[in-house]
Amino acid sequence: MPSDLVQLLIITFVIHLIDTFAYSVRLNAVKSGQFALSASLFNLFYLISLIAHSIQAPLIGGLIDNAMRLNTDPLPQLRIIILASTTGTFFGIFFTPTFLRIFSKAVYNLERTGSVPSIVLNAFKSGSVVRLSNYFVFPVKNMFRNLPFNIVPRELITLNALVTGIYTIGGMSAYYAASLVTSDHRLAAAASAGIFNTAANILFMLFIDPKSSIITDQALKQHRPYDDVKALVVILMSAKLLGTLFGQVLLNPLTQAIVMFYQ
Repeated sequence: MPSDLVQLLIITFVIHLIDTFAYSVRLNAVKSGQFALSASLFNLFYLISLIAHSIQAPLIGGLIDNAMRLNTDPLPQLRIIILASTTGTFFGIFFTPTFLRIFSKAVYNLERTGSVPSIVLNAFKSGSVVRLSNYFVFPVKNMFRNLPFNIVPRELITLNALVTGIYTIGGMSAYYAASLVTSDHRLAAAASAGIFNTAANILFMLFIDPKSSIITDQALKQHRPYDDVKALVVILMSAKLLGTLFGQVLLNPLTQAIVMFYQ
């Protein structure tokens, strides 16, 4: 497997791992009552995700360029990259209980020290990595049993899966389409990657985040139980996992739609 593809798989895995953990921050915020501190600390992880995103796009472009130079179809490699997003999401779900225990401790340390850099430095001190193993916990059925999943609107599940699907393959579809159109329109087709990512973010901010925030805020004010937020997070994570799988289905139709537009 080419080294560039391996790097792209790792970066994609990290992006979706962090994106999945982002849902769980709501749980720590409600449980600890420290919403601002939780959001502030998670910005560090979000920064890592942004850096990964900035590296991902040129690597995808390089993969497409290489396929055009060798006159090969990059579709199989693109599908492997999408699979990396599914794998990252799955591991994010699996390690969420562990992440929450570590994140909760980090939020406590942030409140005590008031410094994100000191938390980062302490994490890399001798013995810190070993101590992290003490926080590991397997997901068990009791964590999900009797959760009120019915409080989550069905359209929220569908929308989150759709948004994740577009977010997962929007850039790839645009770059893939650029290799299929005439040379006069290749730059325009590749640039459409930003349109799809922006559209996915707009849909998330308009239709998903507000409803999710309402449930979270009501739980923070103790107007609804913590289990409601837990059910919300489980549903959103599951919908995200389905969305990455939906990306496999959406890749070709979206690519062809871009090609038809620019032909």
